[in-house]
Amino acid sequence: MSHTLTALSAAAPLAAGWTVHGMWQHRLIDRAERDDLTGLPRRAAFEKSAARILRKTRRDIVATLVIDLDGFKQVNDIHGHAAGDTAIRETGRRLAKWAEPLGTVARLGGDEFAAVIRCPDPDTLRGQLTHLHQRLCSPLTYNGLPLPLGASIGAYPHIPGPGPALDLSAALRVADEVMYGVKQTGGGWSITHTLTPAYRTVNGRRDGRPGTDLDTGGGT
Repeated sequence: MSHTLTALSAAAPLAAGWTVHGMWQHRLIDRAERDDLTGLPRRAAFEKSAARILRKTRRDIVATLVIDLDGFKQVNDIHGHAAGDTAIRETGRRLAKWAEPLGTVARLGGDEFAAVIRCPDPDTLRGQLTHLHQRLCSPLTYNGLPLPLGASIGAYPHIPGPGPALDLSAALRVADEVMYGVKQTGGGWSITHTLTPAYRTVNGRRDGRPGTDLDTGGGT
């Protein structure tokens, strides 16, 4: 018995050391999966979270969003990159707070973000998009100076069921196309119900035009 107790006592510090090591590794992995400026998940971590949401959702609509800031280049040009960083950080904070009870959000790069959220019905989705647009357009200041920013949001809703699983890459692609169409009309949000991209290349969406099946609102 005494030998057993001695062995356990000797092993305890080693086990504790491995626990600390595991926690440290977990923190490193989590840090690597998050954007340095906003703390939001990067693309790979976002896709994992979105996949979990899709697996667990049975009845709600799962909407894929792409969000781009309007006026961000002017903020950088007029106020400098520090002001631009402030705008990105604050946008990330607002997005995270909005998405927390609904799903997951990520920074894709630059001033472009993505989200996957659950909504019980189309009316709730429209309301959430309006709320998000208002939140992102609310006043922001840097060193006491106003930073005029808007937002353009494209969304694709998916209803889980017995059919094919959602292709997240395709959903992001069409949401991105719709977002660029919204940007051309002055900002706001639009929902597309077509999962087929309108353009052969991602760059093609920059010259794109709004589709015919859009549910649109929240314009500035």
